[in-house]
Amino acid sequence: MAARCLGRGVGRLLGGLRGVGVRALAAPRLWSSASAPAAPPGSYQERIKLAAREPAAFWGPLARDALVWDTPYHTVSDCDFRSGRISWFLGGQLNVSVNCLDQHVQKSPESIALIWERDEPGTEVKITYRELLETTCRLANTLKRYGVRRGDRVAIYMPVSPLAVAAMLACARIGAIHNVIFAGFSVGSLAGRINDAQCKVVITFNQGLRGGRVVQLKKIVDEAIKICPSVQHVLVAHRTDNKVHMGDLDVSLEQEMAKEEPVCAPESMGSEDTLFLLYTSGSTGKPKGLVHTQAGYLLYAALTHRLVFDYRPGDVFGCVADIGWITGHSYVVYGPLCNGATSVLFESTPVYPNAGRYWEMVQRLKINQFYGAPTAYRLLLKFEDSWVKKYDRSSLRTLGSVGEPINHEAWEWLHRVVGDGRCTLVDTWWQTETGGICISPRPSEEGAEILPCMAMRPLFGIVPVLMDEKGNVLEGGDVSGALCLSQAWPGMARTIYRDHQRFLDVYFETYPGYYFTGDGAYRTEEGYYEITGRMDDVINISGHRVGTAEIEDALADHPAVPETAVIGYPHDIKGEAAFAFIVLKDDVGDVDVVVKELRLGVADKIAKYAVPDQVLVVKRLPKTRSGKVMRRLLRKIVMGRAQDLGDTTTLEDPGVVTEILSAYQEYKDKRGCAK
Repeated sequence: MAARCLGRGVGRLLGGLRGVGVRALAAPRLWSSASAPAAPPGSYQERIKLAAREPAAFWGPLARDALVWDTPYHTVSDCDFRSGRISWFLGGQLNVSVNCLDQHVQKSPESIALIWERDEPGTEVKITYRELLETTCRLANTLKRYGVRRGDRVAIYMPVSPLAVAAMLACARIGAIHNVIFAGFSVGSLAGRINDAQCKVVITFNQGLRGGRVVQLKKIVDEAIKICPSVQHVLVAHRTDNKVHMGDLDVSLEQEMAKEEPVCAPESMGSEDTLFLLYTSGSTGKPKGLVHTQAGYLLYAALTHRLVFDYRPGDVFGCVADIGWITGHSYVVYGPLCNGATSVLFESTPVYPNAGRYWEMVQRLKINQFYGAPTAYRLLLKFEDSWVKKYDRSSLRTLGSVGEPINHEAWEWLHRVVGDGRCTLVDTWWQTETGGICISPRPSEEGAEILPCMAMRPLFGIVPVLMDEKGNVLEGGDVSGALCLSQAWPGMARTIYRDHQRFLDVYFETYPGYYFTGDGAYRTEEGYYEITGRMDDVINISGHRVGTAEIEDALADHPAVPETAVIGYPHDIKGEAAFAFIVLKDDVGDVDVVVKELRLGVADKIAKYAVPDQVLVVKRLPKTRSGKVMRRLLRKIVMGRAQDLGDTTTLEDPGVVTEILSAYQEYKDKRGCAK
């Protein structure tokens, strides 16, 4: 392995791995001879109908043939949305890391598993399946030596890197539960997620690199663990040569891995044992720790990776998502690796060192599928097309969009400029909760049309319904409503960690017997689906979901702020941005100073992306007689729809609307003069 492939220090200690042959690997216990998952035979329409009508007949053979099992399952599924019971492949035993690594090492050990596109331009590093397995085993043995056992939670606070992938797979190998936390989160967000999961160990880097800047990861961890009593050890790897403070709990990961053997017997896990936790913001202030399990999640990630993106053996798959999000879990790590693919890890930003970074990478690495976010595409289309066209993109076959609905301008640019009008473009809809893509233009019948800015077709086993405000199912086409899913699928989350009642309340109470996505959708006459946006108090900022309540809680921590209300509004680049209405105490002096402190507070407690783009000071908020803030009024004011406020008779004092309109107009006038 190249000296720098897993961080400078890790590369030095792993330099001798080339001398460890395949014979040293523990052979997996194979019940089935797995192959890349392929849908059952028959036409597309026949398979869609089978998956909806007889889920066991569809998913059972797929799971049997596509996954490596220690023990076969005896029951395909046991699911009931009314009680929130979701179980797949009961009785089955397997290990996810064996499915992602060992089976491929046995067949083709020197195949490339990962290409790490480091922050430094043009410095990619290739890691074979053999090298990744050996690194995973060393890390797994290190975790065991430091007391991590089956069922323990491990926090991974690392940027996109091969070592982060190895850390995830090492947890899977020994039956520990990984909790990957986005490396852009603040001290407060990190500590909250560690504490809720009661993590025993944290794995991090001394520093991170992103866009040419150094990120002080270890310093953030140092502050966070001061209020995290469950943490017993912090394993610190080194992305840079810079020294950082090492305290009593800190351990040099490279040095400890060097002491371990590159072989670790995989733990045999039940299909419904927890694989990982991943926290996502909700409409309340506290993030939800969603639980994903082993077999069903892995099968769904692998199947959707292959079918949606037309993955073929030998392809280079480029998903530029961070591993701190579900997209990184499913389409950087688990889906591609289960399929034996070559997966690109992108550490940098779309505009470092210039706006051609993505496309130079596509040319150099010969990427076949490119999966990114509308936020990045909207940013890049504002640059000259020459930044795209100067690079050879002929290797591309499929372009994908993820994280939020894509707008027409970005879709046309991606299709016409990036794809030269010849690439398949898949605008995908799914969520952290769903585990994998649920609605996408592909798969489909061969040559079927793709409409711009539309997710279009449900995947196999995904049965959408649209609901009206009274909870009635809307039939036919040309209708809009709340998007629900009427039957379970293997990849979906099973519960919220340590709070199953909240899981039931959030997803199954609104429309009993259905999973409520929180999104609205439009169904065309042809039966295609277009996602129209969130229906709850969640904002999608640059593909990052954050609850308005979470931002409000951070703002309300300031002693000068007794009340606040946050809404989302359209943003040219980010898709959505946060607008904060705040009420200040009478004795506040310099308002500008307070606003600056509020922005810093949100960045510190949540993350920089959650900082409100606009902050308006008002005398009071629009409340009903029961004390509920009517955020829809604030949203309409900001959206320029003040003439269409609807029913305001429930307000405690309707005169508050005039006050806020006046303050907002004055605010806009000042901003206009400043520009």
